[in-house]
Amino acid sequence: MKPQVRVFAVAGLIFGAISSIHAQSYPSKPVRVIIPAPVGGGVDTIGRSVSQRLADALGQPFVPDNRPGAGTMIGSELTAKSPPDGHTLLFMTNSHAINASLQKNLKYDPIKDFSEISLLAISPYLLVVHPSVPAKSVRELVELARKRPGEIYFASAGTTSATHLAGELFAYMAKIKLVHVPYKGGMPGVTDLVGGHVQLMFNNLISVLGLVKQNRLHALAITSDKRSPLLPNLPTVAEAGVPGYESASWYGALLPANTPQNIVSTLNREMVRAIKAPDIRDKLTTEGAQVIGSTPEEFAAYLRKDIDRWRKLVPSLGLRAE
Repeated sequence: MKPQVRVFAVAGLIFGAISSIHAQSYPSKPVRVIIPAPVGGGVDTIGRSVSQRLADALGQPFVPDNRPGAGTMIGSELTAKSPPDGHTLLFMTNSHAINASLQKNLKYDPIKDFSEISLLAISPYLLVVHPSVPAKSVRELVELARKRPGEIYFASAGTTSATHLAGELFAYMAKIKLVHVPYKGGMPGVTDLVGGHVQLMFNNLISVLGLVKQNRLHALAITSDKRSPLLPNLPTVAEAGVPGYESASWYGALLPANTPQNIVSTLNREMVRAIKAPDIRDKLTTEGAQVIGSTPEEFAAYLRKDIDRWRKLVPSLGLRAE
């Protein structure tokens, strides 16, 4: 072997060894897991379940850090501005895509400032009302809202959140006027709904199905295009009186942009393994979610498509960028 060839060969081995050591050393300290919602909601449930499996698999604590408010933008900004070393990650909902359409002055770019890990699950919403509401179906709710315009209040996880847009889309398609009441996350809204301070809400099954089973809330319809096996007698919003209506929440995981590919791959592998583990998969399925566990590339394409969808839809809803 020629001397220069031997030098290059040795250099290649050294570089490969260093890269391997770097990959094996991740994570080198506790990982901050930003959850842009209060404890107890859908994204919190998924984030905490997956984080525990990541800690078990990778040998470092994955510490949940709930940062609710501002339609999930607080959590997104914290993540975008964190070092791209894999020690800060974000569990996110489709509010990430909606904010790209409704916020003129975002302090981060929803695509360029993040590295996608995986689309983990998709969950439709239930249209739920307080038991005091004199409506037992979607048609009766629409009729009630038409008789009492501006007197029916609906809760959401915050202005421009996915649950806000689900309500606005419903009102727009049903040709009714509802009053929006934003909260700092979905669970505070659910709490006020159970207390009778607001009349209705669109929220994921993970957060409200138990309350429906306890008869503390009444479910009028599901927002998917097909009925749920969990509630086979519950109609979709579309078949119950608002043709063409469909809305759902997705859950995914992101890192700051420019995170090394080996770290993205490691987290993707372990997250997909976690979300598809029989106990987590079965728990989410029984709560109405569809487990996905995509590749980073598939999630990136899905995210871009969802951003484009909302950019086309938002003007129709009469909402303005803030």
